[in-house]
Amino acid sequence: MTEINAVKLRVEKTLSLVPTGNVVSYGQLADLCGLPGRARLMGKCLKSLEGHHNWHRVLRADGRIAFPQDSKLGQEQSMRLLEEGVWVKNGRVRIKDYGWQPDLYAILSELKY
Repeated sequence: MTEINAVKLRVEKTLSLVPTGNVVSYGQLADLCGLPGRARLMGKCLKSLEGHHNWHRVLRADGRIAFPQDSKLGQEQSMRLLEEGVWVKNGRVRIKDYGWQPDLYAILSELKY
């Protein structure tokens, strides 16, 4: 298995644990995948994992949607988050209200990176 495929598997596994109605930042996703400081790599992996059901739960560190608000993907991400009960205002989510904080069990048993 190539290194990028291993990273994609980590990203997919980690995203599958993010509960409905919660979000993570690209940086937090990288940390949870055992790849601190690799936020940009998370964006590349998400792009290659087209169709992954939880991609919309990943935001910029400041809570902004990474796509332009008027783009198809920006509108889709906002819509999907709103359907999950995550309030999106002006293309931004309040991370402190909706940010996922995995419990110790999830970190130790599910995120073994």
